[in-house]
Amino acid sequence: MKQIVTNYKKKSLKERFLLFIGVLFLMIYLTLGVILVFWTKFPVRMEPKYRIALGTLLIVYGFFRFWRLLKTDSDD
Repeated sequence: MKQIVTNYKKKSLKERFLLFIGVLFLMIYLTLGVILVFWTKFPVRMEPKYRIALGTLLIVYGFFRFWRLLKTDSDD
């Protein structure tokens, strides 16, 4: 944990902002994916199999972005 804080403090303002944006979009993708999967009365008319598939895809993409964000930070 101490190494993460140290690495964060070493980042420039631009890198901190991009990290914040990356985490923000991770949360957006995960939230949208969970909403699509579990909200049965979703306002947009979609067949359940497509709604669940799209939600799952958004969740997987969110984790992929998070993995890439962590990989990029560890490369520095």
